[in-house]
Order: sequence, then C-alpha cells, then structure tokens
Amino acid sequence: MTPFEAPLGDIFFSLACVGADDLPDWDGALAREIAGHFAAFAEGEIAPLDEPGDRQGCRLENGRVRMPDGFAAVYRDYAAMGWPGLTAPEAFGGQGMSAVIGAVTSEIFTGANHSLQMVTGLVPGAVRTLLAFGTEDQQARLIPALASGAMLSTMCLTEPGAGSDLSRIRCKALRDGDGWRIEGEKIFISGGDQDMSEDILHLVLARTSGDGVKGLSLFATTRAAAGDRIKITRIEEKMGLHASPTCQMLFDGAPAELIGAEGGGLKAMFTMMNHARTDVALQGVAHAARACDIARRYAAGRVQGRGADGGPVTLDGHADVARMIDAMDRQALGARALAHLCMVTMERGDDPDLVEFLTPLAKAHCTEAGIAAANTGIQVLGGYGYLREYRLEQTFRDARITAIYEGANGIHERMLASRLLGGPAGAAFAAFMERAAGDATVAALLGRWHAARERLLGRDDATALAQPFAELTAHLLLAHLWTVLQARAAEHPEPARIRRLAGAALTEARIMGEAAHALILSPSGAPSTAAPDKVRAAQA
Repeated sequence: MTPFEAPLGDIFFSLACVGADDLPDWDGALAREIAGHFAAFAEGEIAPLDEPGDRQGCRLENGRVRMPDGFAAVYRDYAAMGWPGLTAPEAFGGQGMSAVIGAVTSEIFTGANHSLQMVTGLVPGAVRTLLAFGTEDQQARLIPALASGAMLSTMCLTEPGAGSDLSRIRCKALRDGDGWRIEGEKIFISGGDQDMSEDILHLVLARTSGDGVKGLSLFATTRAAAGDRIKITRIEEKMGLHASPTCQMLFDGAPAELIGAEGGGLKAMFTMMNHARTDVALQGVAHAARACDIARRYAAGRVQGRGADGGPVTLDGHADVARMIDAMDRQALGARALAHLCMVTMERGDDPDLVEFLTPLAKAHCTEAGIAAANTGIQVLGGYGYLREYRLEQTFRDARITAIYEGANGIHERMLASRLLGGPAGAAFAAFMERAAGDATVAALLGRWHAARERLLGRDDATALAQPFAELTAHLLLAHLWTVLQARAAEHPEPARIRRLAGAALTEARIMGEAAHALILSPSGAPSTAAPDKVRAAQA
C-alpha cells in the first residue's frame, strides 16, 4: 500500500497559472494554510479508511444504511473542524471561503477517499441552490445545519425510467394544505441514507404538472421530517465506490416544501448539478494524480532487469515505463489546469458564457484522464497492479463512474457540438482562445478548430462529430495551458519536471488535435488513414 500524499505543490502551481492570484478576494498564503491543514487531516485520518471501507462496504440493516467502520467517527472529526461549512456564508455559520479553496480541499478529499467524499460532497451545491432559490426562512433553517455538519445533502433526480431524459420523471408532488407530499421512486442516489450525520436534506425533482420538463419542480424534505415516509429499498452493488451507499429510495407521501417557483425545478436543480460537474472533473484529476503517484513510487523502488551499462536498474529506468509515468503525469497536470481554469473563471464571475462552455469540457476531459491514468498505472505495476495490494485496481474501479454520472461524457460532448457551439458560450470560448493564441502551436490548432466549428455549424445534425470535436477542443485548450505552465515552470518546486512534461504535452496536443481535425473534416466523417499513425506517435 502506498500512503496518500496530497499534491499541494502541483495544485497551487496550477491555480497560479490560471489566474487565481488575480481574484479579488484570493489570499494565496491563507489558501495554502487551509489546504495544508486539510491535507494533514486527509492523509492521517481519511485516507487510512479508504481500503478497509472498500473491502467492507455499506450495508442495509432494518431499513437504515450502516457505513463502514470508522466512517462515522472521522465524519464527526471533519464536522468538528468546520470543514462542511468552508464555503458557506458566515451569516449562516460557515467560513465564507471561496469556491476555489473548496475545489482544492475537494480534490484532496477525493484522492484520499472518494467514497466518503461522495457522501459529503454535495453540501456546497445544496447551499448554493438554497441561496439562489430558497426563501429567507428556508435558508435560515437549512443552511446552518449544512454548514455545521449536522445535515448532509443528496440530489434526487434519477428514476428507473428517467436517467438522462428528465422529461420522463414520474415521481410527483401533491399539494397537502400549505405544503406538499412526494410520491414516487428515485434510484442511484448517493448518500440516500447513512449513519454519520444527524439528518439528511433531500433535494428532490418531482412532477407538479404533466408539461414535460416545465412541469418539474424542486422540493426539500429531510429524513427527520419524513420518518418512515422515505424508505431505502436497496443499496446498489457497484464496481467501485463500495463505501458510498448508492440508494434506491421510495417516497411514500414524504412531507416536502417547494424550493423556488413551481415549474422551475430544472433551473434550480442545475445550480446544484453544475457545481457537481466541476467537482466530478476534479475527481478525475484526483484519480489521475493518485495513480501517477503510486506508479512513480513503485517504479522507483522496484529493481527489474538491467540498464544500458549492464547493471541492475529500477523500473523507471526502462524507457517504456518512464514513458507511461510521464503520460500519467501529463494527464493529471493538464486536467487539473483545465478544471482550475473553469473554477477560477466561475469565481471571477465576469464571463458566465465561457463557464458554460468550459464546464462540460472539463467534466468530460478530466474524467477520461483519470480513468486512462488509472489504467496505465496498472500496466506500470504489471501483475502487482492487477492485485489489490497497491490499490491501483481500486483507483480504476472508483474512477470509472466519473465518466457516467452527472451526465454521461457523450452527453456533454454532444452539448458542446450542438447547443453551446453556435451560441454565446461557443463565441465566448472562441474569443478566449483568440486572446490566448500567441504560441505557434495554439495558433495552428485554433485555425483547425475554427474550420471544424464551421463544418459542425453547417450540418443539420452535428452529433456524429461531437466526440472528435470535443477532443480537438480539449487539445486546443491544453496547448494553451501547457504553454503557460512551461513559461512559469520556474515557480514550481520541480521546474525541470514541468519543462520536460510541457515539451511532450505540446507535441501531443498538436498531433492529437490534428488527428481529431482530420476526422471531422474527412468527407465521410470516418478516420483518415493518417489518424491512427498520429495517435500512435503521440502516445510514443
């Protein structure tokens, strides 16, 4: 087992490179201090529960979920230190820190124990939703409980017949005097029940009319208020995240209160979902970084074969292994910079259209990076990677869901290529890249991106080209980000590492971007004959 270590140097270098220091209320020294305290807690108390929690899993006893041993105790410590209210307003008992600081602790939390982070991680989004749509009374009653840790939160959307297509939601809310009652079933609800917090806030999307998505409203109900009107009928048996209870829930007349306007549920819920999507992007980053750290440390200590001088050599002395470790490192660093750019732009608040474009791009690219790095890490360790001992197999299992939940990656890619591309969001991204196109690699890829964009906008249905277009867009943005990382390498604790990785990353971005561009512009939409060779060259 390789102990978890938070990659604080990489995190704060990335934030500086994407402009966090220019945020009005950003205090870099304070942010580092907060992150250091959380990293120590995560490394010492949260991370040691990850492996035993994965082995033990959650269990359903007499209708209640029991978390793995030690989870309730570490959550009490987490709440006692004030971490649940880190980004909640001070007026409601929180600490009023920025969402960017919250993003730092969230990545560290995921790297230490993704399952526990899943159960606790929706609180900031719930607070944002209540601040945007809740009444003053609802805010006064619910936000302090969330900030103190007395209450955790869920997001109840999915139903057996309604996953990505929310118009098929059947769970309904019925008027009951001055209030409402919820009737119906929800599935795949993370933390639908647990024995860590005193209470649970359920934010439920339910139908108040038959008018498609316009007939959906958002409701709040709590475990304490609903009692046995909310039943946990099943915990799903999953590939990974065994210590995170994914619940099937039955709402049997649960008392609820409307959040926001009747019929405005989708707008309110997207406030929570957009926060969750940026958080999922950072989950992908965390898994990529964790996989790379395990592989790097293992390869540095494992003597295997002989080097060019005939003497014994560690695994990382072999070119193929060194190549794989560098590829994982590039995936983690590049994905983190992309996610941080999205977060910093969101926090700055002056370009919401750009945030709208960056959010699905970050969610899709960063989660794929996490899965790919975990898979490569298994290869670096060989047979030991396939065993449980070094836990890369758990990293892969836990990372795999990130490409599926909070909107499957294909849906986000389709959104980029259709609804967003021709509107203000697509224009905002184009304008951002025009300002960033000083480097020759970036400028060349931007020209190809504009050509690809024109082809997509000229088609009645661009969805067949959505995946390669998302690939081209990601590599264009990564080329810009790596140019910045390279220019500021001296600010990193390991400048030589950043320069080495940046050189390869820029070459990779150019080759992979050109391959995606060729696919988009090929007459049939099929891969050009050059594309496979370019892909292999980029991976070499």
